[in-house]
Amino acid sequence: MKRFSLVLICGLLIGNFVYAQSPKLGYINSQELLASMPERAKADTMLQKYAKQFQDEGEAMQKEYQTKIQQYQAGEKTMTDAIKEVKAKEIQDLQARIESFSQSAQEKVGQKKQEVYTPLLEKADKAIKEVAKEKGYDYIFDTAQQAILYGKDGDNVLGLVKAKLGLK
Repeated sequence: MKRFSLVLICGLLIGNFVYAQSPKLGYINSQELLASMPERAKADTMLQKYAKQFQDEGEAMQKEYQTKIQQYQAGEKTMTDAIKEVKAKEIQDLQARIESFSQSAQEKVGQKKQEVYTPLLEKADKAIKEVAKEKGYDYIFDTAQQAILYGKDGDNVLGLVKAKLGLK
């Protein structure tokens, strides 16, 4: 009976120690958090207005392109070879400008998006880390991206894994 009591007490002590050592985990859906922030609507509106300017210019260029093609097709039978060549070159140049404009517009909208959303993302990240520290969470997972947003400082096992795989 004494032996059973001793084993039970040791088991409880070990169980409490293991429980006390287990990490405190939390999770959040970052997309839901961002959607609930009032700054998000303002950022979305600003970005949409910015992108609309490029969209309008792109549509105007497309209309010009369509007009030039229609004019070329309508007058093709009466044009000399030299004029056909010049008109075809104009259409090709316009097509190249449209493609260049489209690529440039996408890059600029992407840069603007990053510029507009960075403060918002930093604010959310700061709040997540503060809550994690205040409430004693060891790790906070993002269910929207399946990523760790916060983790206590710990051992980086990259070197150990590389060694296990025989990598340098």
